[in-house]
Amino acid sequence: MTPPVRQAARAIALDDQDRVLLLHYDEHGGFWATPGGSLAEGEDHEAAVRRELHEELGVVDAELGPQIAERSQQHEVGEQTVLQAEQYYLVRLVIDAVDLARATQPDTIRALRWWTVTELRTTTETVYPSGLAEFIASLLTDGTPQTPVTLTG
Repeated sequence: MTPPVRQAARAIALDDQDRVLLLHYDEHGGFWATPGGSLAEGEDHEAAVRRELHEELGVVDAELGPQIAERSQQHEVGEQTVLQAEQYYLVRLVIDAVDLARATQPDTIRALRWWTVTELRTTTETVYPSGLAEFIASLLTDGTPQTPVTLTG
């Protein structure tokens, strides 16, 4: 049986030193992932990214760049397996814009961290999506892709 599709929007949030912001979750053995989540009814992907940045990080009025990637992955949400169809948007953030005191729904986020490409390449921790380090390295070297790149894992 094909699982239901869950539309989601995520941010590849970079600071002025080209570090990427990842959030740590305890579920499923613990992992790091980009900010974001599922779309609310009637919401588009860009609005969802802005909402998620506010809910998870207290960021207000985030200025989004273009959609730079997409990914489809089966995983568990609650007790149900879904096919999550994600769109990733480039966001440049000033570190001071992240204010957890303004976060309205930090969910199961246990920590946040700004990662360099080198740190991502050498970590033994689980990071989603896999290949994120190489994607960001390419983004920084080659610029924004003309069409969204398909990410795996």
